[in-house]
Amino acid sequence: MPLRFKNLDGTGPQPFSTVFKWAVADKLSGRRRKSPDHAPVPHVSPDLALLATPPAPGEGARLTWLGHASWLVQLDGISLVIDPVLRDAINVVIRRNVPPGLPTHLLPPITASLVSHNHYDHLDLPTLVDVRAPIVTGLGHAPVFRGSGLAVTELDWWHSTRVGPVTVHFVPSQHWSRRGLNDANDMLWGGFVIEGSSARLYHSGDTAWFEGFHDIGQRFPHLDAAMLPIGAYDPEWFMSRQHMNPEEAVRAFEALRARDFLAMHWGTFKLTDEPLDEPPRRLDAEWTRRDLPRQHLHVLPVGGTLTVHSG
Repeated sequence: MPLRFKNLDGTGPQPFSTVFKWAVADKLSGRRRKSPDHAPVPHVSPDLALLATPPAPGEGARLTWLGHASWLVQLDGISLVIDPVLRDAINVVIRRNVPPGLPTHLLPPITASLVSHNHYDHLDLPTLVDVRAPIVTGLGHAPVFRGSGLAVTELDWWHSTRVGPVTVHFVPSQHWSRRGLNDANDMLWGGFVIEGSSARLYHSGDTAWFEGFHDIGQRFPHLDAAMLPIGAYDPEWFMSRQHMNPEEAVRAFEALRARDFLAMHWGTFKLTDEPLDEPPRRLDAEWTRRDLPRQHLHVLPVGGTLTVHSG
């Protein structure tokens, strides 16, 4: 059966034989890199009083890292969550290395949940039901939310919707989708550009390096912040088609021509073979090698908050 969706370069998911080699054959033969399932990752208690009230129009955007690809984004008087996965484990099997920045019951009222794609470490249905906010996501996702009581807005790449005073654009990424055995690429994956009165933000979702970063930067100039993944890259022969390593994330940041880099997708869940705490060390080394301004690199602790403004 032909795939419903493909990447901009025409590629689809990894063939089963490749997945089997990585997940089973290489593991049994000992060819995969070994690293611990846990590592120390900085975590702070968020300022709940601060987060209770979103910034007003003109006051910029407040970004709080909740772990992995999950963010609380507050601007123009509203609060959004992106890819919220706030339970103790993914599918019971993969447990958190560090608690979420905020448990669901301590989130402020959420106007919308933005979901980049249907993989379980990005679309956690119980979390989204607990958040109780309308969903904004890519084409094809409505069946996942059937019976949940959640309203769903589906977007194609480069299409937009309004969430209160804020505009949310769905933009391409280099990835794939699957939630069951027979639904490969039935649901569209992507990232988000969020535009408010005094901040323009980008969240990549899951992605490999691709030329689309240049397109996004050209269509949405003057990005104030780019939330970019730096983990889940080892082994490179398998992961590079779907995830970026830290060096590629810096390259993506430069292609986007964004001002501030905010690291994500590391340290929370042990999904691949690199040590959980390795990605920020490689990111720091690459930032230094390229002699980029230190004040624009942000590796927040889980629960940490940064406020950004246009200009």
